[in-house]
Amino acid sequence: MAGFKIGVMADSFRLPIRDAIRMAKELGADGVQIYAVKGEMDPDNLAVAKRREFKKFVEDQGLEISALCGDLGGHGFERAEDNKWKVPKSKKIMDLAVELGTKVVTTHIGVVPNDRSGAKYKAMKEACEELAEYGDRVGAAFAIETGPETAAELKDFLDGLNARGVRVNYDPANLVMVTGDDPVAGVEILKDYIVHTHAKDGIRKKAISPAVLYGYFAEGGVSDLRLSDYFLETPLGEGKVDFPKYLAALRRIGYKGFLTIEREVGADPAADIARAVKFLRELTSS
Repeated sequence: MAGFKIGVMADSFRLPIRDAIRMAKELGADGVQIYAVKGEMDPDNLAVAKRREFKKFVEDQGLEISALCGDLGGHGFERAEDNKWKVPKSKKIMDLAVELGTKVVTTHIGVVPNDRSGAKYKAMKEACEELAEYGDRVGAAFAIETGPETAAELKDFLDGLNARGVRVNYDPANLVMVTGDDPVAGVEILKDYIVHTHAKDGIRKKAISPAVLYGYFAEGGVSDLRLSDYFLETPLGEGKVDFPKYLAALRRIGYKGFLTIEREVGADPAADIARAVKFLRELTSS
């Protein structure tokens, strides 16, 4: 199973960014993924000199930046009026990714609608095509995170774009928890698009419409929804993602990039991440 690099979502530590990067190194990771939408890492707040200094800081820890997270929240790219600022902002984040040496920006784009004739689908497709073309131009990948759609539905959307710069950040747990899709089979379906992955695990308890679920997230009312009634994020190896088969599927398609640990719940994220690094090291060294 050799060939994969292990990353950590820096924000999962719930620490200041540089402390989180040091912690990732201490736990034996090869890289970090970093949110770049606000605060210190917002591209509008990072002058050229600061970008160079931050890149050197990460390199001095012996780490790579696996990807930036450019998730701008809300309804993704479902609304044309929001895309007037979200598309330019996403381009700035892609520029930052290239300068920091990663070339991958991950995001959620919303829920791809079944109705291709509606305004929502048109807005999403136009935004993604513009970002795909920009990514092709600057050498960056704008990677949609799996979750709201099955792998087949997402592939259908991506196949319909006129440029290749929009790719996939493959999160197997999201497929398990939200759509009930098979994350192992999905790797083969999306093999031409996967440029980054999240190492996450979970259990689905009860079906819920992805549009309803992500609508709650978008409107900031997710606290009104008992998420634990529908799904549960678990430590790696304790959910329904069959990691040996999943990693074997990634090897079959020739993926050799990052398995980036994302831990969004739990009282002790550092301990959970340490166990996750150990879990992945054991699997990938066998």
